[in-house]
Amino acid sequence: MKKLPIIALLLAVILFSCQQKAPKADATTKAVKTEKLQQSPKVLEFPSLDSLTITAHLYQIDETSPFILLCHQARFNKFEYSGIAERLNQMGFNCMAIDQRSGGPIGKTQNETYLRAVEKGLAIEYVDAEPDIRAAIQYVSKNFSDKMILWGSSYSSTLALYLGVEMEEVSAVISFSPGNYLADKKGSLIDKLEGFEKPMFLTSSNREAQYVEALLEKHKLGEKQVQFVPEGAGHHGSRALWTNQQGGEEYWNAITEFLKEIKN
Repeated sequence: MKKLPIIALLLAVILFSCQQKAPKADATTKAVKTEKLQQSPKVLEFPSLDSLTITAHLYQIDETSPFILLCHQARFNKFEYSGIAERLNQMGFNCMAIDQRSGGPIGKTQNETYLRAVEKGLAIEYVDAEPDIRAAIQYVSKNFSDKMILWGSSYSSTLALYLGVEMEEVSAVISFSPGNYLADKKGSLIDKLEGFEKPMFLTSSNREAQYVEALLEKHKLGEKQVQFVPEGAGHHGSRALWTNQQGGEEYWNAITEFLKEIKN
């Protein structure tokens, strides 16, 4: 007889639990799910100027936010911007990261544009990637936004500066570790940047800062134009912003301030 109250109590607890309904997803939960869906990259393909197929990742949050076109460094691919693009989404920017023909794998991730170029026997030097970036600018202009921020890393940051000078579709340039090593093929960047008035953000590792400064020999930085030099050693290219990268927040603080200024 002494066990009956305990049994009754257990039955009551079980009955009460069964009657509870699963909580409904609130607006916050739905927003988080939507945000994750929007941040998941969509794979796109479109032709370069010579018809080579370019593969890209689209990180689109809506149809009206400012657009950033992301270009990788040597021996890399669109996955250089994994983590970076999502954070830019959170800051209110749509993004597209492309595979250029001058590149390669990052770990197990492949550069599909590079693989197609090699298969076709096409040249894959730095300057050979220019048609890919031009085509990507035109693709974004036609399908998403007629003005965009062009973001380059290492060799593509050098090309980004040339194209920022030449192309009306480029409203601003972000350049991580540019150099003047294409001067024999495209003319000196020192001369090209003289009188350049579009917003631009130039940065590099601390050691490379002197070479970036040399590009500005004939140019005086104007409104919304920045050369950011990290206090720490820093890094070469956009990988300075990779998740958990040592010193990365120093770069993020600077780029956030720049993007906030040109977004307004």
